[in-house]
Amino acid sequence: MDLVYIAKKLKEALLLESALTDSGVEYAVETDKYSGGVIFRSERVGAFFYVLPEAAEQARAIMQQHGFRLIAE
Repeated sequence: MDLVYIAKKLKEALLLESALTDSGVEYAVETDKYSGGVIFRSERVGAFFYVLPEAAEQARAIMQQHGFRLIAE
């Protein structure tokens, strides 16, 4: 599965879930740790969104339409 987004806040994760569900894109979400912060780096927990490789382009297009910032592929 391809990682398409890391939501850092619950509100952000819920908005993305809604956008993908409404568009009919199947996805998986799991919580995981990532490093955040510029001056004071810390380990944080986020919602990692995954889609099948054949749905990645569609998912990214939906994310752009809804104002989400894409992660590097």
